[in-house]
Amino acid sequence: MIFDDLVDAVGHTPLVRLRTAPADVTVLAKLELQNLFAMKDRVARQVIREARENGVLAPGAPIIESSSGTMALGLALAGCRLGHPVHIVTDPRIDAITLAKLKALGCSVHVVEAMTANGWQSARLECLAGLRKEYPDAFWPRQYSNPQNPLAYAALAQELVADAGRIDVLVGAVGSGGSLCGTARALRRALKAAGRFDPLRVIGVDAVGSALFGQPDRPERKQSGIGNSLIPGNLDYAQLDEVHWLNDREAFAATRDLARDEGVFAGNSSGSVYRVLKHLAVTVAPGTHVVGIFPDRGDRYVDSIYDDDYWRQARLGELPVRAEPLQVRYGTQVDGWAWAHVPSTPRKRLVFVESNTTGTGMLAFSRARELGLAPVLLTDRPNRYPGIGEADCEIIRCDTGDVEGLTAAVRAHFDPDEVGGVTTTSEFYLETAASVAESLGLPGNPPAAVHACRHKPATRRLLADAGLPQPISVSVTRAAEVPEAVVATGLPCVVKPASDSASTGVLLCTSDEQVREHVAKLLMVTHNVRGQSVPPEVLIEEFVQGPEFSVETIFAEGALQMSGITRKSLSPPPSFVELRHTFPASLDEATSREIEKVVRTAVEAIGLRHGACHTELRLTTAGPTIIEINARLAGGMIPELVRLAGGPDLLTQQLRAAAGMAVELPQGPLSPTGISFVTSPEEGRLASLDGVEEARRLAGVAEVRILREPGDKVRPATDAYDRIGYVIASADSAERLDESLDSALDRITVRLANDEARTS
Repeated sequence: MIFDDLVDAVGHTPLVRLRTAPADVTVLAKLELQNLFAMKDRVARQVIREARENGVLAPGAPIIESSSGTMALGLALAGCRLGHPVHIVTDPRIDAITLAKLKALGCSVHVVEAMTANGWQSARLECLAGLRKEYPDAFWPRQYSNPQNPLAYAALAQELVADAGRIDVLVGAVGSGGSLCGTARALRRALKAAGRFDPLRVIGVDAVGSALFGQPDRPERKQSGIGNSLIPGNLDYAQLDEVHWLNDREAFAATRDLARDEGVFAGNSSGSVYRVLKHLAVTVAPGTHVVGIFPDRGDRYVDSIYDDDYWRQARLGELPVRAEPLQVRYGTQVDGWAWAHVPSTPRKRLVFVESNTTGTGMLAFSRARELGLAPVLLTDRPNRYPGIGEADCEIIRCDTGDVEGLTAAVRAHFDPDEVGGVTTTSEFYLETAASVAESLGLPGNPPAAVHACRHKPATRRLLADAGLPQPISVSVTRAAEVPEAVVATGLPCVVKPASDSASTGVLLCTSDEQVREHVAKLLMVTHNVRGQSVPPEVLIEEFVQGPEFSVETIFAEGALQMSGITRKSLSPPPSFVELRHTFPASLDEATSREIEKVVRTAVEAIGLRHGACHTELRLTTAGPTIIEINARLAGGMIPELVRLAGGPDLLTQQLRAAAGMAVELPQGPLSPTGISFVTSPEEGRLASLDGVEEARRLAGVAEVRILREPGDKVRPATDAYDRIGYVIASADSAERLDESLDSALDRITVRLANDEARTS
């Protein structure tokens, strides 16, 4: 077969029958070591191509990764061939041959000098963090947690099915977890698709002294390319049935045996797999078909595995050797060849239909992984998400405006028992996510209830039927309907879109002419910021006066639970941009109970019964008046305020609810916590934000974050998209909290290009 490029030539490796197996057992070796460099050529190609297609890796941008060998070489192959400078962070254990190859290919190699508290791996990651500051546009493949790592092995699985036909047992070494877990998952699906439903037994091979499978980490272990000091995100225990450990002597001896017995000059990962294959060959039932993956070749190990002097200097002969593996209970510390069943909880996928681009959007992916869930993002445009390359999230590109297409995409990529739930952190896709979840039989709110929240006229009708207090509201579809609507609501009145988010298009109007102009302007809008079509409908509403609050709630065990009340400070009219949130709001007990009663009735009237709800209201002289209800978490970082104040982590609990897990709501005393947003007083291009570090150092300030870059267009806030940063602080009283937030904002100066300083 002729390939036009080395990158295209990755894979297509031979499957060879081992001679040492008895005649009634088939033992095959997949010689991944016959890739140009090694098995991880597949991963490097997949990760880089996906990053380029998703807009995460810009043309010509650098690639930075921590690797001790084969991943580095794969990145050198794919990265350099595709026009990217490649920086590799490694440690003194790197062999001279690999180092020479990397330099010959044009890589910049950074060797850390000493291990840190968590071994060589953590030392390399610290060095990598420094390089990322030096090269802010660089792409970090994150081989240990990037979902493209295991996905890269789908082609390997297809090759195995095509060449072997029947496979009963799969054996592979475990380092990052990607190769064996990815191959096992894809192989099970491929075998099922081919009509073969016999169970597949998957055996992982690890090193004694590796922390991957309940063992204490021993950084002094000699094996490379196998084992780990950290638990990588791509290690999916649910894909593995058992694990074998070999110590350095056993692994190195098996590697030499592989060369002598089979003529395969390999590294210790392949040697360890070979030792387990030989054991299986004489212990499995006749007729069994066993496949082992041989990932690495031996040229890197001529001065270690194949060097007698090295053996003597390393005192490998003092380590124990077992002719047969010792079965142990998982968690029992081992010093030589042993095996145990792997206790596994299936890792469910949590599917996100698009996401917020800031705030809880990217945070939700990492929280999902902390829950043991594998996040999957369905999106039609991955490059809209800053930081998506570091979100450890599988990306599936599809039309997110098509519910049937989304449902089909989920079914095509995953088995039914692999998906735990469907959710979103974006207001614009709540109804879509609810519909997909319903189609798949997964937890969620009734789509009709979510629609009622998104479509404000429907909200008003349901609240009116329940007799709940709300503004007088008139829906119009033509400017000619304005006079009659204004008579009903009075002036001033609030004019806003029937369905949008982030205060977009909301305006306080003081005259009939202003109402007509703004209605006409809104009716001309046909699509929102996500490109979705919007109905030609506008609400004209009574201007309800009084302080604004929001109530954060979530369903637990079928009951609506109150997490607290947030005080909201808005920009001066005519816009209604939220500029400050403080939690918990300072309210007397009677008022809090009255608000809670109204909110409970409103949520029931809308028909919500799952997950988080965010209800906004104004406290008038007549009592609480509902402004709107949302079938989602609050925006504006309010969930983070609740968590920092000592309340529940609402984002994590919302993800638990979406995945069908029990919602946990521990509640203790709350400390006042707040967020204030930085805005620009004038329109222009941002030159800089001065005083940020000074604000960060103030007592009580927990975080200062800037959301815009120099050169970005900024303007006075007319909706939430105009906010350019925020300050989060805590204090022992609401009064001191406001003082702390004010003090921080006073120190931050917004400078516009070619203009004098303007304070925030």
